[in-house]
Amino acid sequence: MTKNNTENKRNPVGVKISFLGAAQEVTGSNYLIECSSDARSGQAMKLLVDCGLFQGSKISEDKNNEPFVYDPKSIKALIVTHAHLDHIGRIPKLVHDGFKGKIISTFPTKDLSEIMLLDSLGVLEKEAKRSGKKLVYDEKDVHQAMSQWQAVDYSENFTVGDFKITLKDAGHILGSAMVEMIYSSTSSGQKKIVFSGDLGNPLTPLLPDPQPIKDADYLIIESTYGDREHEGRGGSSLKLERVIEDTVKKHGVLMIPAFSLERTQKILFEINNLVENDRIARIPIFLDSPLAIKATSVYKKYQKYFNQEAKEIIRGGDDLFNFPGLKMTLSTEESMAINNAPEPKIIIAGSGMSNGGRIIHHERRYLGSSKNTLLIVSYQVAGSLGRRLEEGAKTVNIFGDIIPVSARIENILGFSCHPDTNELYDFVKETSDTVKKVFVTHGEMKSALFLTQKLRDNLCVNAVCPKFGDSYVLNF
Repeated sequence: MTKNNTENKRNPVGVKISFLGAAQEVTGSNYLIECSSDARSGQAMKLLVDCGLFQGSKISEDKNNEPFVYDPKSIKALIVTHAHLDHIGRIPKLVHDGFKGKIISTFPTKDLSEIMLLDSLGVLEKEAKRSGKKLVYDEKDVHQAMSQWQAVDYSENFTVGDFKITLKDAGHILGSAMVEMIYSSTSSGQKKIVFSGDLGNPLTPLLPDPQPIKDADYLIIESTYGDREHEGRGGSSLKLERVIEDTVKKHGVLMIPAFSLERTQKILFEINNLVENDRIARIPIFLDSPLAIKATSVYKKYQKYFNQEAKEIIRGGDDLFNFPGLKMTLSTEESMAINNAPEPKIIIAGSGMSNGGRIIHHERRYLGSSKNTLLIVSYQVAGSLGRRLEEGAKTVNIFGDIIPVSARIENILGFSCHPDTNELYDFVKETSDTVKKVFVTHGEMKSALFLTQKLRDNLCVNAVCPKFGDSYVLNF
């Protein structure tokens, strides 16, 4: 770990935050919070926020096999912001290595995490077999993790040691949460630490906007799109319509690599609107992702978490995730049969960064034709196949085959589940009168540093961009 940065060296009782993932990178979210003296036990207390996979490149993914820099047995609790693998993917490893504490999240996050972790295990097993490396956890560890997992509602208070904790709606994916921690000190009263987790993109369908934070003393905020602006929702919907129309005219194939959680459901919502309002021709549309199909069933279970617009559509009798032409392909045989379906057609499949899943089989088959289109609707981490395609690669290696890229590559950032630089700035601005320090995380270095400087220059807040292993003792 790098040298501590201390907010108040004179205070023997403090709270220390260590940044052990998603620090000047997008994945591997893992924050260690240490309280030097817990009033209830009189002993030091440790808890975690998130424990995610590193993703994108081989160097990043090799980190997943490394030992934790803390002793998992010493952790009292783990708070989970949401069910994306870069926030939950190493939880079974944490359990395998001795963590016995509580895991706490919202109800949808718990349900989604179980299907995500079991699905991820299948991918990891294939990779271990291919590389000859030992699996760092197995299905038994996933089930053990779920037995330690407790769920709470938004705004329901609970305590871990001296912290009073509340989960607030982050609007990112179903059940996603910001973690609000209130620490009481006899010398300085209450202080509030807020972990944003991943925030949602306002004005997008299905979920409410992120709840505003107005009184944080310390804020840990994501910066995935800290240096970029999105299109508005209307522009994104219109662009999707035009890309589909172009596919129909060319009698081509539209491939949409999409994360199984939230991005897929957003795309289904938008296509449902286009189909049922006769904005596009009726063509075969395949949801070719068992994980996305399972996740969509969880969305249907927790419709009370939707925003008002989505609830009103449902009350009107519309199934948001089912429309004429849509076929969900669960089995391998059904997936392979997509090749025989007439063109034009649309294929929505994981993974969202084209670094695994069924989408790469379709890309190998269809990237070579100029009548086809690959539509990127998700963030593409550096090193991923999706990032190379996004950056204009003329050929790509898929399963050892060199595939020419003649298909059109389109990008719609407005469907992102993350806010852009202006929305992140506005989120921080809400609490700029009270915040003592802002920690900018969960973004590539360029993005995180851009947002850090923007906050310093325009809001005059004390913003920093931690590196992996940096620790800060907060001023309480």
